[in-house]
Amino acid sequence: MTRIEQHKIIETLSDYVHKMRGRDLDEFDMMRKRDRDDEDLDDLSRRRLTELYVKYVPERLRR
Repeated sequence: MTRIEQHKIIETLSDYVHKMRGRDLDEFDMMRKRDRDDEDLDDLSRRRLTELYVKYVPERLRR
């Protein structure tokens, strides 16, 4: 996953933050802060970001 893809996924998930609860919300906030600071996510965080994307973004809106 490139830096641009990571940023686009985080931007897309920002529209669905109202559906997130608990641990998902905490992890997403952490990822959003790291993205804002121009940090690359490690492999575990990238995998978790992809899981959140699949879980919260409807399939018809995914690319």
